[in-house]
Amino acid sequence: MFRDLIDDLDSYSVEPDMLLDVPFVPTDDGVIEAMLNLGEVGPTDLLYDLGSGDGRILVAAARDRDTRGVGVEIDPLRIADAFDYAGHSRVEYLVDFVEESIFTADFSDATVVTLYLLDSINVQLRPRLLRDLSPGTRIISHAFDMGDWKADELLDFSGVKIYKWIVPAQVAGVWEWDSCDGTPYRVELQQKYQEITGRAWVADQTAELKSAKLYGASLELTIQQSGTTSASGFTLSFENKDIQSIVEDE
Repeated sequence: MFRDLIDDLDSYSVEPDMLLDVPFVPTDDGVIEAMLNLGEVGPTDLLYDLGSGDGRILVAAARDRDTRGVGVEIDPLRIADAFDYAGHSRVEYLVDFVEESIFTADFSDATVVTLYLLDSINVQLRPRLLRDLSPGTRIISHAFDMGDWKADELLDFSGVKIYKWIVPAQVAGVWEWDSCDGTPYRVELQQKYQEITGRAWVADQTAELKSAKLYGASLELTIQQSGTTSASGFTLSFENKDIQSIVEDE
């Protein structure tokens, strides 16, 4: 149903003050459950639903998983419906709804973000999601992708695509550390979202960066020195664009 309306919408430029032009289509209960499962949503999470409509995603998370949630919605009528629904479901103490544009609302404390918007709006939101959310935050989108930011997971639920992204730490740059035996390591990394490439050195000698896998705040590196058959593995944890800890594989 939502897809039937896209061709008409895509002929216009979608600006932040035009969000009411995005059609409200309620999310099916089965899809909601699949989204929450894919996001591994639980009682320790703070879930933000951007474009929350009548609040059904947040109410389901609160009712079934004891999850705190905040809905951001620009339509005051939908906000009223959401508060009523939360009250009738007896979860009003776990959820709140804010009448504001998704482009200006502060959602930086979220651990999970859910979306049911359009591709074009997801792409407009993408810079803020990457900049404002903490590494490791899960983003779950019903039906619509993020342009060239490839999803970490893609679920096909009864013909409906559900996307999951893990917000990556910003790891591009040069990083240096010593291994347990005192050997100095250095890497120079380039980054496109969660995809990492680069070069490595061991004791100032060129080495091979065999693999680099970034998952949220955790970067796994495998480095092999020239002339050797074995490789060394390290897991670097990042916080505030700095290395927080380094664990050497045994």
